[in-house]
Amino acid sequence: MALQITEANFEAEVIQSAVPVLVDFWATWCGPCKMISPIVDQVATEMAGVAKVGKVDVDGNKDLANRFNIRAIPTLLFFKNGELVDTINGATSKDNILAHLKALL
Repeated sequence: MALQITEANFEAEVIQSAVPVLVDFWATWCGPCKMISPIVDQVATEMAGVAKVGKVDVDGNKDLANRFNIRAIPTLLFFKNGELVDTINGATSKDNILAHLKALL
C-alpha cells in the first residue's frame, strides 16, 4: 500500500528519503487516477524496502501540487536523493512505472 504523502510529511518522506521515491499526484474525482491506483499500490508492495511509493491528494495538498506545477492528473514524479529526476503524465502501465522506478536504483 502506498504512503499518504501530505505537505506535512513531504520533506521527511520524499526529500530526505535514502531510497528513490515515486509520488502519485491524484484526486478522488479523477477517473484515470482511480484506474492506476491499484497499480501504484502493487508497485509499492513489490518495491517495499527498495523504494518508497506515495500518493498526494491534490485537493488536500494544493501547495505541493503548485510547487511541482501539476497541471494534469495523474502525474507520477520520481525522486532520487531529494531531487525530481523523472515524470510520467497520465495513466500508464505497471511495467512502465516499474521501469522508471528501477532505473533509479
